[in-house]
Amino acid sequence: MKIQRVMTQIVELPANEPLADGPMISGATRLFVLVKIATSDDVEGIGVTFFGGGMTKALKQAADDLGELIIGEDPAQPERIVGKLRAACGMSGPGGVFTLALSAIDMALWDIRAKSLSVSVSRLLGGHRDRVPAYASGALMRHFTLEQVEKSAGLLVERGWKAMKTQLALPGHTTPDIEVNRIRVLREAIGPDIQLMCDINQGWDTYQAIDIGSRIEPFHLHWLEDVTQAEDYQGLARVTAALKTPIAGGEYVWGIEPFRQMLEARSVDFAMIDLVRVGGITQWLKVAGMAEAFNVPVVSHLIPEVHIHLIAAIPNGEIVEYMPWVRDLFDDPPIPTDGMMDVPVGAGLGLSFTRAIDGDFKVNQ
Repeated sequence: MKIQRVMTQIVELPANEPLADGPMISGATRLFVLVKIATSDDVEGIGVTFFGGGMTKALKQAADDLGELIIGEDPAQPERIVGKLRAACGMSGPGGVFTLALSAIDMALWDIRAKSLSVSVSRLLGGHRDRVPAYASGALMRHFTLEQVEKSAGLLVERGWKAMKTQLALPGHTTPDIEVNRIRVLREAIGPDIQLMCDINQGWDTYQAIDIGSRIEPFHLHWLEDVTQAEDYQGLARVTAALKTPIAGGEYVWGIEPFRQMLEARSVDFAMIDLVRVGGITQWLKVAGMAEAFNVPVVSHLIPEVHIHLIAAIPNGEIVEYMPWVRDLFDDPPIPTDGMMDVPVGAGLGLSFTRAIDGDFKVNQ
C-alpha cells in the first residue's frame, strides 16, 4: 500500500457556542485546514489542523507541500514519514506552521493504518477503555458577564454535564476579589459535586497565580490551567508547589521536548497535550508515555473527535476536553451523553467529513 494523493481544503465554520446556547459574536467564524490522504489500496485517511486568521492559507500551502513529499511512501510507517519531512524541511520546525501541517498528515496516516487493520485507532494504540469522561469547554468564557456564566453553568448541569471549565484573568477592570467572586458564584450555581476547571490562558504572573489561586482553594477546583507563561517551567513549579489545587499545562508548547522540562521540574499535575501543536498522534503518544513515567495523568486540548481515541487508549488518560469547534465537519461524530463519550467502534478514527465538505477536496487546490 502506497500513498497516491494528498488533498487539502480550507473550511470555515460559525464560531457558535452550542453547549449552553451562549452568546456569540455576530458573523464570527473559525477556519480549519483539512487533509485527506488516498492510497493505492483505496484506503483514505483524514486529518484536521488550524492556525487561525491570516495564516490559514499559508498552513494549507504547507500541508500541500508536505503532501507532495510523501507520495509513494508506505502510510503504515508514520515515524519514517515524519523523519523524512523533518529532514526535508530543515529548520522550519519544531513549532509553527510546519508542525501544524505535519499533525494533520500524521492523523490521516494513523487513520489509514487502523483502517487497513480493521480496528479503531484507539484499539490500535492500546484500547485501555471503551468510554471516557468529558468536560464542557467554551461555554463559560471570560468575556461573558457573570450573570451569563452563572446561567450557562446551571444549564450545563441540567444537560447532564458532570464537569465543566471556566476562565479567569478577566478582561477590563478586575481585582483578585472580582476573580474569586466569579468562582464562588459558579460553585454555588453548580453545587459541590460537579468538577470545575479554570483556564487562565497564561494571563497571570507567578505571584498572581499563587495569590488568587490560594484564595479560590475553598471552592475545590479540579485544576487551574496555564496559570502563567507556558515555558516558565520553574515559575509553574513554584505555583504547583504552593497550591493545593492541581495545575494543568502543556497546550501552548510545541513538540515533545517541553514536556520533559515540565515533568522533570514538576511544573504540572496534569499534562495537557494539544494534538496539532505536539505534532500529531505519533508525538502525542510519546508525551503520554513520558507523563506515565512521572505518574502524571494526561488530558486533551480541542479536537475531541480524535482525542477520544487517544485518551481512551492509554492507562493515564484522564478526561477529554469537549469543545465542539470541529463537530460540524463530520457526519455522526461522537457526542457526550451525561458527561461520557463512547469510543467510535468503526475502523480508523470512525470519522468521515460531511458530504458537502468531502466533495470539495482537490489535489493541491
